[in-house]
Amino acid sequence: MSDRSRALSLTDLAELADLSAGAHEPERLFAAADALVQKVIGHRLFTLMRLHDATMEVERVYSSNVAAYPVGGRKKKRGTPWGRVVLDEGKVFIARDPDELREAFEDHDLIFSLGIGSIMNVPIAYRGRSLGTMNISHEAGWFREQDAAAGRLIASLLEMPIGQTWQPAGVGAPQGNTCVNR
Repeated sequence: MSDRSRALSLTDLAELADLSAGAHEPERLFAAADALVQKVIGHRLFTLMRLHDATMEVERVYSSNVAAYPVGGRKKKRGTPWGRVVLDEGKVFIARDPDELREAFEDHDLIFSLGIGSIMNVPIAYRGRSLGTMNISHEAGWFREQDAAAGRLIASLLEMPIGQTWQPAGVGAPQGNTCVNR
């Protein structure tokens, strides 16, 4: 668990950027982001969610606790206050205590059973389009403003594997390598 004395460094970001640029399965990058968040922010649960625009559902693509929060799980977020803040406005959402957490999340009983009392949800977006979220959970009162800033920097390196896939030239792409939506 993080002792919160280690700040996010340029070396940390460069290592994550190198991994992001490499040829690998997204799981490897997600696990590296999980480990980095644990070092600089700390967490009891770390998940990554991909947004499905048409249904305004988020789907879990990575979890540090697959028994409680398995990959593939979905949550509907259309019209929720949380969805408006994180997905529509692209702002970091922090539920600082159990009361705020209970108000924002229907699955609060499961969350509390894991010893979690606060959650920070960091939007993952590109060019004004919401792609998903990076979700960091810990004990009540855990998160500070600098944690949100560090989270945004880390999340920015997860844009491609969360929301898009690369398609080689000649396979539906007009020229060169192009990003296409999943």
